[in-house]
Formats: sequence, C-alpha cells, structure tokens
Amino acid sequence: MTSAAVLIVDDEKGVRSSLQGILEDAGFAAEAVVSGEDALEAVRRNEFPVVLLDIWLPGMDGMETLGRIRQISPETLVIMISGHGSIETAVRATRLGAFDFIEKPLSLEKTLLAVGNAMQQYRLQGENLRLRRELERQYVMIGDSVPMQALRQQIAFAAPTNGRVLIRGENGTGKELVARLIHLNSLRRSGAFVEMNCAAIPEDLIESELFGHVKGAFTGATENKEGKFARADGGTLFLDEVGDMSSKTQAKVLRVLEEQQFSPVGSNASLKVDVRIIASTNKDLEYEMETGGFREDLYYRLNVLPFQIPPLRERIEDIPLLTGHFLEEFSRRYGRKPPDLTRKAREILESYPWPGNVRELKNIMERIAIMMQQPRIDIYDLPEAILNRTMAAAKTEVSLFEIPSLHEAKEKFEKEFILRKLIEYKGGISRTAQALGIERSNLYRKIRQLDIPYSGRDGGENGSLPDIS
Repeated sequence: MTSAAVLIVDDEKGVRSSLQGILEDAGFAAEAVVSGEDALEAVRRNEFPVVLLDIWLPGMDGMETLGRIRQISPETLVIMISGHGSIETAVRATRLGAFDFIEKPLSLEKTLLAVGNAMQQYRLQGENLRLRRELERQYVMIGDSVPMQALRQQIAFAAPTNGRVLIRGENGTGKELVARLIHLNSLRRSGAFVEMNCAAIPEDLIESELFGHVKGAFTGATENKEGKFARADGGTLFLDEVGDMSSKTQAKVLRVLEEQQFSPVGSNASLKVDVRIIASTNKDLEYEMETGGFREDLYYRLNVLPFQIPPLRERIEDIPLLTGHFLEEFSRRYGRKPPDLTRKAREILESYPWPGNVRELKNIMERIAIMMQQPRIDIYDLPEAILNRTMAAAKTEVSLFEIPSLHEAKEKFEKEFILRKLIEYKGGISRTAQALGIERSNLYRKIRQLDIPYSGRDGGENGSLPDIS
C-alpha cells in the first residue's frame, strides 16, 4: 500500500488531470478521485498530508466530506476549491476546519502556494507532535505506590484550572517534574513554561530577572531585557525555591499577583500579563512566617492548591520501577544494554534512606550505566556510601562490651570485619579471602554462618552461594 502526498477530489476530469500534472511537475506525489465517498475511502487507506477538495460534488458534497475527513484524519489539511465562491462559503469552510480556500478558475501560482503552505504546516504539526511526545517521555512520573497514585490524581484535578500551586517537598523529590506535568496537562500547555530558581539568582539581579529592565536602568544594563513574567505571558511561571526570595522581592511579586501587571526595572510603563504561578519550596514556610522570613499574605496567595511530594523513603515500593527506568534510559543514551540488578542489590537499594531522594537514585543509576560493564549489578557494585549505611543491618547499636558472651562478641566483630573487607574488594571472594588470610571455601562458610549480605557474584543468578559442604 503506497501513500500519496496530495489527494485531489473533483468531479471534473479536466480539473483532476490538470491538478495532478501540475503537482507532480512541482515534485508532489498526487492521487485523484471523483467523489466525496471515494475521498473518504482513500483517506482511510492512505496518509494524505493535503487534500484539494471541490465544494460541489455529486452525492456527498464538499462540506460534508470536509467534516468527515476531519473526523477520520484530523492532522490532514484540506484546501477547499469552489467555482462559485463567496465569503459566506469560505467562512463556513474555515469553521469546519479547512486550511485554505481557492477559487476556480485555478491559478497555477496560487494553487502551488496553497499546497506548499499546507505541506509546511503539516510538517510543523508533525514536528510539534514529536516534540510533545518527547516531552511526555522526558517528564514521566514513575511509581505505582499509593502516594504516587494520589499525586497523579491531584495533578489531574489541578492542571486544567488556573489556580496557583505551591509544591512542597525535600530536595530531589521531583518538585520541578510535578510543576511541568501540571503545565503540560493544563489549558496553557501551548504557552511557555518559564522556570526561575529563586535561590540561585543574586539579590541585586532577581528583580531584573523577574520583571526585566530597560537600557540604562543600572550599571551594566546595556540593552533592554525581557523578564520571566513577560516571557511566561499566556503560560506558566515556576518559582523554584520561593522560600529563598527576599522580603523586598516578595512584596513586588505579591503586587504582580494582585494586579497582573508590573513595570520593568528603570521604566514607568506598565505591562499587563496573564501568567499562572506555580511555586515550590523545601522550607517550612509556617516557621518562616513566624520568624519574619516569609510574607503571610504572599503565602496565602500562592497556597491555593497545595501539593506535598513524598520523599523516596516513604515509597520504597517504587524503587524497582525507578531503577529499571533510569538504567534503561541511560543505557540507551550511552549505547549499551541495560544491566540487571540482583535481588540482593535491589534489597540494599530499598533499605537505604535516600537523603537525596529520586535525584540521588537517578545519579547513581547513571554512574552504574556508564562505569559498569557487566550484565548484572551486584551488591558490591553499589556506591560505598550506600553500602556503609545499609550494611548497618549487620551491626547493632549495642557495644561489643555490652554483649553478654565472648562467643557473641567475637561473632559480631567477625561479621563486621568480613563485611568491610567484602565492601573494600567489591565482593570479590578470591581477593577478600586472600586479604583475610583464609581459603575461599572457608570465607563462603563464614558468609553463610554469619548471615553476611552477599548476592553471589561467584554463585548463581538468584544470589545462592556455591555448595561447599
């Protein structure tokens, strides 16, 4: 089944033949049919970026055909042709979704220009769709835990509104991701998403960044500059770490929220904007208000739709999904096959408290995808910082001197000592046994007897140790 670029729909044989020849001479593939019914069958069968459609057709007329084509293939651009054109007809066709309207007798230049413009628009539509799909893949929220399901539902409710959003959560939990998902699912998604990190901009430049400035407003202002509010007009402005904003800037932002207008630095002219504000913070704003660090009136302006992002340690059931997603993403980026994590390695990751949250997990998975060449990731391939904290399960808070018997104290010390050597030699049994001055078979016995975490780099797929009895 082949596909043609342009479909010609006209009941006059001469018009069909002439248009097909003109288009093919101009480098377009073209197919011609006689009726609206034939046009619908052709559109179902093949992909046509552009349709040249006569209004006056036997049976189903052009207007009805236009409506049906828009239902079957909404991305197809339809140029209406009429020998009895009128303003009313053109307006009606446009309302039904026609891209353009040309009159008979057809001008060669006008026809080729209309088709060329439609092709360009079709390519732009395709590129925009591709970019949107890439954005959707890039800004995907991974996790099926109860907190993440609730968060998705909250985004679905909040996104289509214009309500201001305040997102709270620890560093690395994904506050920016939530802000972007709210924007991408809002009625403003075709507008800009403009981000500003309030903690990263020096105090003397933050007003210029937010509101822009005119040339000569201050030393170094050599030209006019558009601010974040102006760039976000019709879209969304994301004020990241809004709790770090100075009191002076807070007052000015409050005024913009109240009036939806502002003046660039150094200008007396007022600019009116339509901006949705999404703010985020990792601070305790209630405490900041009590101590005078954050304005109470601004807080209530921003906190219309409150979001609380759970830390990773409160949704550990999502860690397998997150690690799989990140390993696949980074392995694809670096042209490698994604490695598998052993069951024991996954257990270690799930027991780690993740102070850096999802960002920390993502960085570690990228490091593994880059640095590790083996197909399976073992416990001792994980960063030492993770091992040192999670292997604490092998320890107790009880001092050796508080242990009731010499045997138990000796066993506890031996377990910790062997564990540290395994970490030092990345789980390599041969090198660890050599460093300990014992046989490999003896080390395997100690690992079993002392219940030392070991996923079996030298053993089976499921982390079983070799039979050494």
